[in-house]
Amino acid sequence: MDPKNILVIAVARFGDTLLITPVIHALKQRWPNAHIHVFAHKRSACILEHNPDIDSIKHFSKKSAVWSGWLPHKPYDLALVYGNDSELVNYARRQSKHTVAFADISQQQGNVTWVARPKVPMVAQKERALLINALGIYPSCWQLRYFVSDEEVSFAQQFLKDNSLINKNIIGFQLQSFPAKAYRDWPVENFLQLAKQIITHDASTYFLLLGSKESEQLSIDLAKKIGEEHCLALAGQVSMRQNAAIMANLSLYVGVDTGPTHLAGALDIPMVALYHSYHPGCYLAPLQHSCCQVIQHPTSLENARREDNMAEISVEEVWNAVRNIIDGMKVKK
Repeated sequence: MDPKNILVIAVARFGDTLLITPVIHALKQRWPNAHIHVFAHKRSACILEHNPDIDSIKHFSKKSAVWSGWLPHKPYDLALVYGNDSELVNYARRQSKHTVAFADISQQQGNVTWVARPKVPMVAQKERALLINALGIYPSCWQLRYFVSDEEVSFAQQFLKDNSLINKNIIGFQLQSFPAKAYRDWPVENFLQLAKQIITHDASTYFLLLGSKESEQLSIDLAKKIGEEHCLALAGQVSMRQNAAIMANLSLYVGVDTGPTHLAGALDIPMVALYHSYHPGCYLAPLQHSCCQVIQHPTSLENARREDNMAEISVEEVWNAVRNIIDGMKVKK
C-alpha cells in the first residue's frame, strides 16, 4: 500500500538540510498523493520553506525526540531518518509503521530497514539517496531545491533599487565557512586580490560580501579595502532567506565550502566553489548545475589533513575560473 504520510527527520546544519531536497522530491514523484512532513533543526528549517514537495515543517531536536511520540498511535506510514542519533531513530520507530535509517550494516529488522553507511566517500546527494534506494526509488533529478517567495523577490528588488544595483553585474563573495571548520576558508587577502583582478577586467563590477554574523567585521574591513563604490558588506545584515533572495540576483558567486555554496547551487547561480583537500569538490559540488567551476585544493584526499592550507589555491587559479565564466556570459549576451 502506498504511504499516505511520510516523515523525514533531518536535524542538521542548513547546507546538509538542503542536500536532502532531491530525496524529498523523488519521494513526491513516486507518491504524489502522499503528505510529506519534515522535522528539522530550528535554525535550518527555514531553508525548506515554500518547497512545494513538503506539506509541513516542524522544529525538532534530539531532546524533543526523547520526550515525545510515546502514544501508541503511529501517524506516519514511512519515516526516513538522517543522522546517527539513536534518539531520532527511536522516535521514528515509535511514530511510523516503517522506518528507514543508516546503520553499520544493511538488514531488515522488524519494521526497520537499516541501510549500511558507505565505506568510501560518495557524492553527497547520492549518499542521502541510499535511504530511498532501499525502497526501490532511484532519483534522476539531483538538483538541490530552494524556493524564493514572491514577498522575498520584492524585498530583493527593493534592496537592489535602494543600493542602485539594478541591471549591474553583481558578484557575491562567501568569505568563510562556519567556525568549527574554519580550515576550509580561503585567505581574505586572496579575495581582495581577486576583486582587484575582476575590477581591472570590468570596472563596473559590484561585490556583495555574504555571510553570517560571524563574518560581519571581516566583511566590513574587506569592503573598505575594495572600496565603497565597488562593494557592500552584507554579512550579518539580513536573514538567511533575505540573503538567498538577494543571491538569486547575482551574476556570479565565489565561495568556500559551506551552506551558502550549497544554496548558490540550488539557485543555479553561475559559481566558482573552493574546496579543501579534506572535503573534495567531486563529492560536494552541486550536481546538474548549469555553470559551476570547482577549484580543488592540490593535496589528494588520501594525503589530506585538516591542517592543509587553503592558501595553496592561488588567486590566479580562481581568477582564471572567474574570467572563464564572465567571458562566457558576455558571449551569450
